[in-house]
Amino acid sequence: MRILEDRYDRDRQRLELALRFLTHEARTQTIHTWTGLTDHRIRNLYRSHLGRAACYVPRHRGKSPHQAAYFMRSLRIQQETAVLASFFALAGLVPPEPSAAAGMALPDIARGHSLCTAFETYNTMIPTASIKFEYAVFLAESLARGDQLRLGKCCDCGGLIVVERFPIRDKRCQSCAAARSETDR
Repeated sequence: MRILEDRYDRDRQRLELALRFLTHEARTQTIHTWTGLTDHRIRNLYRSHLGRAACYVPRHRGKSPHQAAYFMRSLRIQQETAVLASFFALAGLVPPEPSAAAGMALPDIARGHSLCTAFETYNTMIPTASIKFEYAVFLAESLARGDQLRLGKCCDCGGLIVVERFPIRDKRCQSCAAARSETDR
């Protein structure tokens, strides 16, 4: 009988994670990757739990984000990316040595709950956050793989920043970049 209880417990955990992802407006493919649920079951879960909810949760279609340039396009997003990445590192989602194998091992139930908790903490800290959940998932996966983005240090103060895999010049955090531009005037 214990084997059946474990199976039902795993299924319940998958459904709970899928619901958390749905409330964060994740795409079906993202939910499938992290939970292992079929697309049909994810759509039925949305219809039965969130489709007629008092607070409408939109469903996004199309491909998930896949361009690292999004995280470098403005100083505000760079700063928010560093905050979110630090929460991911604290949650154990970013391995000490990024690799393709670490990126493949990232999507699972326990790490999915950690990802949601880190994202929810980020949204609490920054109520007007620019980075949406799908981009947060892409950031976590990219940092785990290390193929496009990596954790780095500000060349002036040593603070945590997210850098491209092969940066063209030394990277600075927003505070150091602002201080440097003041001294250059």
